[in-house]
Amino acid sequence: MTRSLLWKLVGVNVLIIGFVIVLVWVSIDYLAAGYFAALMAKYNISPVSSHQMFVDSVHRNLIWASLAALLVALALSFLVMRRLLGPLTKMTKIAQNIAAGDYSGQVPITSRDEVGRLAGAFNSMAEGLRFQEELRKRMMIDVAHELRTPITNIRGYLEGLMDGVVPPSKEAYELLHEETMRLAVLVEDILHLAQADAARWELRKSEASLAGLIDQVLTSFRPQFEAKRLSVQTDFPEPDEPVRLDSEKIVRVVSNLAANAVRYSPSGGVFRIALTRETAGITAVFSNEGVTISEKDLPFIFERFYRGEKSRSREHGGAGIGLAIVKELVEAHDGRVGAEISGNETRIWFFLPL
Repeated sequence: MTRSLLWKLVGVNVLIIGFVIVLVWVSIDYLAAGYFAALMAKYNISPVSSHQMFVDSVHRNLIWASLAALLVALALSFLVMRRLLGPLTKMTKIAQNIAAGDYSGQVPITSRDEVGRLAGAFNSMAEGLRFQEELRKRMMIDVAHELRTPITNIRGYLEGLMDGVVPPSKEAYELLHEETMRLAVLVEDILHLAQADAARWELRKSEASLAGLIDQVLTSFRPQFEAKRLSVQTDFPEPDEPVRLDSEKIVRVVSNLAANAVRYSPSGGVFRIALTRETAGITAVFSNEGVTISEKDLPFIFERFYRGEKSRSREHGGAGIGLAIVKELVEAHDGRVGAEISGNETRIWFFLPL
């Protein structure tokens, strides 16, 4: 297709040049030659032989000049068009490779014109597809790994019950129920993660109070805070100006951070939430006592299914999805997330632009 387009563009240039040559030829025959004959007659010079010599000479030189112009135009058009269409040829090849599962190709950007911008956009698209494919493969492996443990435990208990090795006691049924609930929670978290991935195309933004949404979540978590004897402290700015956001998605963000604090805070600790209004947006900081994340794990806690040595262990019940959902939902709002350790506190924050 590209080669056909190349010859079409060259053909268009040749047709234009041919039209100009014909126009010049006709102009000489009907204008220049007549003017020459009138000039010869004015000075009483016989125009017959001179006129014919003039026309033949002009035609001969016009033919040679036209042939030279056509050859030069053909060569330059071919080279220029080939250079312009070269990235399109590479894009076609790379697109075929992408369809075959190879995402490594990149189109060289040799100009800043429309073709160069198209090549840059194509490279960004290919890089995005490569990242999504790697993410999909990694997620499939992680999901299989996470599902394998509870399923293996359930299978072992059921086989033990059927073989009579494990007695049908209340403890056995409680263990089966615990593993089943862990499996159900994991499946629910994976569903929420998939919904978070699609959130940037499904946001339903409206004016809402971020402080009000946080208070709403804290109220629903009050029994869990009381069960762990957590003291909740809030620091919200006045006046409470609304922010344009998707309330449902931000409630999910705050709920995940509150659940994270309940899970990892020591009994009788303090859970602090502070909002800071800035020119460009608003920052929410969630701080809980107790450092269960090591410095080396801190940069990775928003990765899917990531667990550190302690804080992301199965004993705590986490599957490494909650903070990944937080990251996806906040970034869907064009915001940012981060985490830091300050003294004996773990702080997780997110920023939402106005």
